[in-house]
Amino acid sequence: MSENRNDQNCNHVCEGCSVENCGSRSEQSFLIDLNNKSSVKKRIAIISGKGGVGKSLVTSLLASAMQKKGYRCAVLDGDITGPSQGQAFGIHEKANGDGECILPAYTKTGIQLISTNMLLENEDQPVIWRGPMVAGILKQFYQEVFWDDVDYMFIDMPPGTSDIPLTLFQSIPLDGIIVVTSPQELVSKVVEKAIHMANIMNVKILGIIENMAYVQCPNCDEKIALFGRSHVQEITEKYGIPVLASLGLNKDIAEACDKGNIEDIDEKDLEPAIALIENLA
Repeated sequence: MSENRNDQNCNHVCEGCSVENCGSRSEQSFLIDLNNKSSVKKRIAIISGKGGVGKSLVTSLLASAMQKKGYRCAVLDGDITGPSQGQAFGIHEKANGDGECILPAYTKTGIQLISTNMLLENEDQPVIWRGPMVAGILKQFYQEVFWDDVDYMFIDMPPGTSDIPLTLFQSIPLDGIIVVTSPQELVSKVVEKAIHMANIMNVKILGIIENMAYVQCPNCDEKIALFGRSHVQEITEKYGIPVLASLGLNKDIAEACDKGNIEDIDEKDLEPAIALIENLA
């Protein structure tokens, strides 16, 4: 045995292990499997460096667009303590089970959805859970829900680079992530942290979607950079990550989210992102 390996007293339970250079540990030690009834072909996580940039909105728009193209889509609301997907899709029912699995809700176009609010007695009830419990629920959503022949699963991640995104990167075999940002320089700096985290975890970054890039004048159609000059191109040049879309502020989208009608929105600016996702090898 190599002197650099340390697998003495190994119990082969890698998660939470503090032994350095353990010879029994592999890069995929933390990966979890779906239950035997479920099938998911592609898994795409939507992440952001900080909150409030529209990550959840982008998740719901991408899932809705792919569902309209004839794919079977699912949304896993991984923002456990700040769930919003149920509101966007108009889902207010509670989760049920079949004795073996948790059953997801189905939106009006057939998107399969699971979110923390579906487990709470009241939707306005706060989720006051510590990190390990939140991470456990995230795993349960992936592993114990009956995902029925899903072509594309979109995972709405909590913002930042804390233990919950880390749990997802280690536990779920992702086909790629999309990073959501907004034009402010401060946000762009925070996004770089998320990019670095993805690179450290060897997760493929599909591209960047810039939200709130402009507001369009209703009289002359001029696009006004409400938050100043965009810095997304600087990130693109620095890291070689493509910009998949630049989305403007749109009151129709905000109203659709509030009313649970996000599936009624057709966001043409997302077409390059949709094409990339559709052509994932």
